[in-house]
Amino acid sequence: MTSYQAILLNNGETLPIIGMGTYSGENDRETTERAIRTALKMGYRHFDTAKIYGSEPAVGNALRRSISEGLVEREDIHITSKLWSSDHHDPVSALHQTLQRLGMEYVDLYLVHWPVALKPWVDYPVPTEEDFEALDMENTWSGMERCLEMGLCKSIGLSNFSSRKIEHLLDFACVTPAVNQVEMHPMWRQRKLRALCGDYGIHISAYSPLGGPGNAWGTTAVVDHPIIQSIAFKHNATPAQVALGWGLSQGSSVIVKSFNPRRMKENIGALDLTLDDWDLLEIEKMEERKIMRAEYLANHTTSPYKTIEQLWDDEI
Repeated sequence: MTSYQAILLNNGETLPIIGMGTYSGENDRETTERAIRTALKMGYRHFDTAKIYGSEPAVGNALRRSISEGLVEREDIHITSKLWSSDHHDPVSALHQTLQRLGMEYVDLYLVHWPVALKPWVDYPVPTEEDFEALDMENTWSGMERCLEMGLCKSIGLSNFSSRKIEHLLDFACVTPAVNQVEMHPMWRQRKLRALCGDYGIHISAYSPLGGPGNAWGTTAVVDHPIIQSIAFKHNATPAQVALGWGLSQGSSVIVKSFNPRRMKENIGALDLTLDDWDLLEIEKMEERKIMRAEYLANHTTSPYKTIEQLWDDEI
């Protein structure tokens, strides 16, 4: 199946170029499990979860069941999970708990979810002012490297890290991050970050590659954009396929989130679309705006970031 297409990471591991995101506001376990099994049959092999999504048990259950039924081998699937901000003090214990929830011996990729540390009891995505702790990224990354040494994961990386934060991390890291998972789509093209990550061999994985429609913070502005619509018409494709095709054309992997079988099939169909130079030049004309801004991670008292410009180091 075409969906087995994968890129080679800087440590020799591979990452399937289309992944299925498992965040859902409803977080209904049965719905999630059914969607994952459907996705496997369609050819999806990369499944993206996180402690804060609450979907790790459903992801693990669906994948273990599919493995036991012979639908897929463990070696053929790729599981990404993430260190939540309240676990920076002990990534090893956090990953052990993730593995327990998944029922797996290892994950393929473990990411630092945000460059923010929260108090140990914060198990909700939007912190209050009292919830922040001082961030010691050197200690956090040392813990991530221990996870790798212990075989709890095959690769380690970052999520939502700006160019400046990556350069700071590389000052003390023994292991270069394999991946930086960030918002990226035709209306937020991440040119500066992609160039820096390219210099260090860090792969960019795009979340919300369609602009996050269906999420509380998301928008249909990307797929509704006249340029995207026009390119879709030209290729007899869908706007979603054009947006995903753009991300893939930049050498990124894309994490798509839909539990609707028709849309899941449509999304994986982006692998069959080739955009030409004219299409790519047209997309470069689109206005840019960051959609997932995370204003709630900045405040003037307890957060290390007084403004969202500091959070994103003016990459916003």
